[in-house]
Amino acid sequence: MGVPPRFEPVRPVRAYERIVEQIEDRVYRGLLAPGERLPSEREMMAQFAVSRSTVREALRVLESGGLVQSRPGDPRGPEIMPFSPAALRKSVTRMVQVDEVGLGELVQFRMLLESSANLLAARMASAEELDAMDEALAAMTAAIDRGYEEFSRADVAFHDTVARASRNTLIEVCSDVVRGVVLGLISHKIAHSPDQRELMEQSMRHHAEVLDAVRSRDGARASRLARETLYAYYAGYVSEAERPMLRALLEE
Repeated sequence: MGVPPRFEPVRPVRAYERIVEQIEDRVYRGLLAPGERLPSEREMMAQFAVSRSTVREALRVLESGGLVQSRPGDPRGPEIMPFSPAALRKSVTRMVQVDEVGLGELVQFRMLLESSANLLAARMASAEELDAMDEALAAMTAAIDRGYEEFSRADVAFHDTVARASRNTLIEVCSDVVRGVVLGLISHKIAHSPDQRELMEQSMRHHAEVLDAVRSRDGARASRLARETLYAYYAGYVSEAERPMLRALLEE
């Protein structure tokens, strides 16, 4: 007979965690919708048979996850909040900070997301969405003389418009989250780069090429441009060891 497997000690589940589990379960099953209210603290104390401090700890956890909004003393009870990318962004950022995900993986994922968004936008964008992309590109052009921060806002508006035109909520949400995390990691390097203006002008030209491909309904070209543009823009910030995973997405 072999050596029997060893088990790890179990951690007792705290009462507030059970409260969190029950409320999350009802939200995820659609039994509690955004805008609806949980019972008051006093009512939850009675229903869960726990102390006020236990209820408040559960609400603190739920608030940190963006699931509810609680105001002490509000007789209406905590409010169920609509989905926000903020919690997802916080989770992805935490994964990066503890070295579970590297910058190379983030940039690679962004290349995949944006190439798909461009492909779908080229096939599905409405006239109004194309006009919105035009406006965002014009705002980028005007912002070059006003500095990186304003240029970056116009840049984000362009990408958001393209993502919306993909008609895929997951692409839209994940693109926003991953882009925000990547920029958060390197924005200080870009903002203090000696060739900052050249980078902005290069970015603007790339966006103009993407818009031309989307407007021409050339999905393959729009998709390829996203991968090439992101590689050219971010490869210098990624370690040499991680660059092959980016080059793997480039066409020969």
